[in-house]
Amino acid sequence: MSLAPGTRLGAYEILAFLDEGGMGKVYRARDTKLKREVAIKVLPESFAVDPDRLARFQREAEVLAALNHPHIAAIYGLEESNGASALVMELVEGPTLHSGPRGGGAADTVPAGGARLALFSSTNSAIETSATRRRRSLVRQL
Repeated sequence: MSLAPGTRLGAYEILAFLDEGGMGKVYRARDTKLKREVAIKVLPESFAVDPDRLARFQREAEVLAALNHPHIAAIYGLEESNGASALVMELVEGPTLHSGPRGGGAADTVPAGGARLALFSSTNSAIETSATRRRRSLVRQL
């Protein structure tokens, strides 16, 4: 599903197309209620009718919502409107993994050597912290 600038998706107004990945297209949008810009990832129509893809999308949202890390975009919510399923996230300015800082692709944006290890280590740490919090929450609920 392609969204033109000016299209409304719930409380969000699409401003521009940003990029496309394996799970959908990402747009810059304006949150008309909170007056801030956000990123919205919209599932392709073929995925939106596939229960497995919808479940994966839901899991992605849940994992992101459980994480609180400076290198991971915050999730603001899930939006379903006009037959579209979308993930509303923090808008992070800068180059995409596809464009890279020099336009050469993802390899240009991933640091080399020790910096690469630090990036992956901090991301792993955030995921581990999230998993630990979930386990604690589950134990408390039991």
